[in-house]
Amino acid sequence: MHAVPGVRLGSAAAGIKAPGRDDLVVIELAEGAECAAVFTRNAFCAAPVALARSHLRQGSPRLLLVNSGNANAGTGRQGRQDALNICQDLARTAGCGVEQVLPFSTGVIGEDLPVERLRQAIPEALADLEPGGWERASRAIMTTDTHPKLASRRFEIDGAPVIVTGMAKGSGMIRPDMATMLAYLATDLAVESSLLQACLAAAVKPSFNSITVDGDTSTNDACVLIASGVSSLPPVTDADAPVYTRFAQAVRDVCMELARDIVRDGEGATKLVEVVVEQAADEEEARDVAYTIAHSPLVKTALFASDPNWGRILAAVGRAGLEELAIDRVEIWLDDVCIVHNGGRAPDYTEQAGALVMSRREFTIRVSLDRGSANARVLTCDLSYDYVRINAEYRT
Repeated sequence: MHAVPGVRLGSAAAGIKAPGRDDLVVIELAEGAECAAVFTRNAFCAAPVALARSHLRQGSPRLLLVNSGNANAGTGRQGRQDALNICQDLARTAGCGVEQVLPFSTGVIGEDLPVERLRQAIPEALADLEPGGWERASRAIMTTDTHPKLASRRFEIDGAPVIVTGMAKGSGMIRPDMATMLAYLATDLAVESSLLQACLAAAVKPSFNSITVDGDTSTNDACVLIASGVSSLPPVTDADAPVYTRFAQAVRDVCMELARDIVRDGEGATKLVEVVVEQAADEEEARDVAYTIAHSPLVKTALFASDPNWGRILAAVGRAGLEELAIDRVEIWLDDVCIVHNGGRAPDYTEQAGALVMSRREFTIRVSLDRGSANARVLTCDLSYDYVRINAEYRT
C-alpha cells in the first residue's frame, strides 16, 4: 500500500459494533483538495448520503467522517439531524466549516445513530491521523466483511511519482447500481473537478457497477475519489493529456481490484464467477442477460454445489426479456467447455467436463447471442448455506 501525500486517515472505537473494535474513521484532506463522488440510487437513501451530496455541492471538503455498525438509514428527520450534528461536532473540533465535512455510514438500517458515542470518539480519531492509516481504516469500516479490501498503484510521470490508493467495504447487499457499499480512493495529483468526476464515473461502470452478490442495492452506497493536489506535477485539466490517461487507468485498475475482492468476499461465497455475454444487439441487453444469470438463485445454488446444471443458465437467458431471441443461435460455455450449441446441449459436452470447471474457485460463464457486436461482463458469486445464516443472524 502506498500512502497518498495530502491525505491522512485516523480510526477510533466508538463502541457501535463491539467494545474496543474500531468503527469510526476520519479522513483528512489537504486544503484545496478536490472530491468526486457517486452515491446510491436507492430512493430510501440514508441521511448521511443526502447530507454528503449537499455538502459536496457547497465547496471543497476537508474531512470525511465514516462510521460502521449503524447505517442511519430509515431514520427520518431525526436521522438527518443526527448526521448534521456529528458533522458539526467534527467541524468544531477540527476547526473547519460544517459544509466541509462529508458523512458516511454503514451497518444496520432503521436504528438511530449513537451520536454521543461518535462525539466522544472523534478526538481519538483525529489524534490518530496519519498518511499510513489506510489498513486500520479499512478494518474499521468493515461490517460482515471477512477481511479488509485495499488496492494501490504507483507510476511516474517525468520522474515524479503518482499514487492512487483505495479501500472498500462490502460483502452483502451488493448490487450497487452506482459504486459499492463504501469505497474511498485518493491520489496526490491535482485534477480539475469535472475531469475527476468523469474519471470516477468511467471507472465505476465496469467495476463497482458490474458486480452482484445478492441483487440488493444498499441505502448507503457511496464511492469517493479524492485528488489532494499536493503533487509537484501541474494540475490535470485535459482528458487527452498522457498523465490523465495513465491516471484514469490506475483509478480503473484500483476499482476493478476492489470490486473483485468484494464479490470474492461475498457473504458465504465460495466461488467468484464472471458472466460474459457476447454478440448482443446492444450493451443494455447484454447486461440484462448477464444480470439475469448472475442474480438467479437456481444458478447461484448450482454454482455452490459445483453442479453443471446448464438448463438453469439456459432458462435464465430465455427469461431475460430479449425480443425475438433466436434460441437456435445461442451458445454457452463454462470456461473453454461448450455446454450449449445451436440452442441445445453441445454434442461433445460431458457432465464430467462441466463439473470440473465448476469445481474451480474462479471461472467464467460465457454466453453468445449472435444478435450483434455488443458485450457485457458482470461479476457474481455462488449462494451458500452461510449466506442465509449470516443474514438470518445479522441482528442477533
